[in-house]
Order: sequence, then C-alpha cells, then structure tokens
Amino acid sequence: MRFDLVDLRLFLLVAERGSITHGAELAGLALASASARIKGMEERLGAPLLERRRRGVVPTAAGQALLHHARAVQNQIEAMAGDLAAYATGLRARVRLMANTAATAELLREILPTFLVAHPGIDIELDERPSHEIAQAVASGAADLGIAATWAGLAHLEQKPFFIDRLVVIAARNRPGLEGRTVNLTELLGESFVGLSTGHALQEHIARQAARLGGHLHVRIRVPGLDNVCRLVAQGAGIAIVPESAARRSARTLRTLRLTDDWATRQLNLCARRFDDLTPQAKLLAAALA
Repeated sequence: MRFDLVDLRLFLLVAERGSITHGAELAGLALASASARIKGMEERLGAPLLERRRRGVVPTAAGQALLHHARAVQNQIEAMAGDLAAYATGLRARVRLMANTAATAELLREILPTFLVAHPGIDIELDERPSHEIAQAVASGAADLGIAATWAGLAHLEQKPFFIDRLVVIAARNRPGLEGRTVNLTELLGESFVGLSTGHALQEHIARQAARLGGHLHVRIRVPGLDNVCRLVAQGAGIAIVPESAARRSARTLRTLRLTDDWATRQLNLCARRFDDLTPQAKLLAAALA
C-alpha cells in the first residue's frame, strides 16, 4: 500500500471540503487527475475511502482512519519545515488559522498584514468558519490555531483571550422606526434584512438564533463582506446585524442600536491543542494574536 504525499494532501483537502472538485482546486490538480488518484488509493487499499452523495462526498470508516493519519503526516511536515527554516534558505512554512467572522475582520485590519510583512518566510492559510467548526478543526489537527467564541465548547483546548465581540443592529440614519438605543431579536423578526452570503458563519449564527425564537429573517439581499452590508444598509436597503467593529467603521452613515440578547456579546479566544507543541512559526503567530 503506497500513498505519496500528494495523495495524502489531496485526500485531506477533499475530505475537509466535502468535494473532490474543491479539493482538486486547492491541491492544484485537474479534476480528472484528482479523481484518478483517489480511485487508485481505493484500489490499492481494497476499500472505498469516500461515500459519494448528491451534494458531495464524506469519508467512509476507512476514510476517517486515513484522514487521521493524513493530518498527522501534514502536521509532521509543518513541524519539519519549522525546525529546518532557520537553516535552509528559501524554505517556507505555512500556519493554518481558522477564525469566525468578527475575528477575521479584526485580523485583516492590522494584525495579519503586520505579521506577514515582519515574517516573509511564513504563509498563513486563513479560513473563516463558525465557532463550533473551529473548535472541532483545532481539536482534530485540521487547524493549528483557531479564534472562536467560548460558547462553542473550547474547554478541551488551551486558550488565550483575543477580544470581546459585540453584535449590534445597524440602520440608515434617516430610517424611521427602531426608536431608542437598544433592541432584541424578537422585535426585529418582521424587519427586512441585508444579509451576508449563504453559508457565511455569522449569518448562520444569526439565523439559528431566529429559529430558536420560532421565527426567521426576511433577507432581501445577500452580499459578500461586512463592508458591503454596511453600504447597502446606509442606502436604505434594510437593516442588518453586524459586529460592532464593522458598524464603527461606517458610523458616519449608520445608526447603531445595541442588541440586548445574551448571545450578542461573545468572548473570543485564541485556541490550540497545546501551544507548546506548535511549530516555531505557529508559535510566532500565536504570540502576535495573543
């Protein structure tokens, strides 16, 4: 049974993305080549590694076992790159970081640009996910570091405080209604919303809270990025729920109301399985984030 590093990396990407097409794109392979590699792996093993479904693929029991070992191999390669980086000219290392929507917005403003300039030999693979998926990914080794809300269940991980994220309601300055300075989600269920793209971590979080109240959000339009949401709200297209930091950047054109629901204030923590076991490059990034 021979699986080379390209096979293992491809299978890891396919399993994590739930799609052979997306996995092939990330691995830099043509779809036909990726499919042939996975088929060859299954033939050498003598068992299927992926279960094909209408909306993608999921690992079989054998695939789950291979996924565990593929992650271990990937972690060892990253550790090797980290240990050799001080001696080998041009050798690069990659740190896998997952963060929720609010953390991503903060990271991209100053922290990550400053870090990348200061450390030209370190690449960062930033993936925006919901907090509960981040906790699972860090615990399984799919990510080196994560920034997630504490409600997601981080007790089994080592943690350091990152920042407090507050969600607020934004509306156009001249929009009638929504008087006062505070509001709760129940009062908003009849309003028209500007939302983030389908599948976006923050939008899914808000939708789940509405469902718990027995309602749903009427989303008139979904757009990529918080800045686009703020721009449409300022022009009167609807209201939105966004992190306070995003609302603050557009304060001149928006009216902001504090969202009083308990879930609207979240402590975000930086987490890892063990900070001491990180590669040297991941330790540098963790220090910059904490």
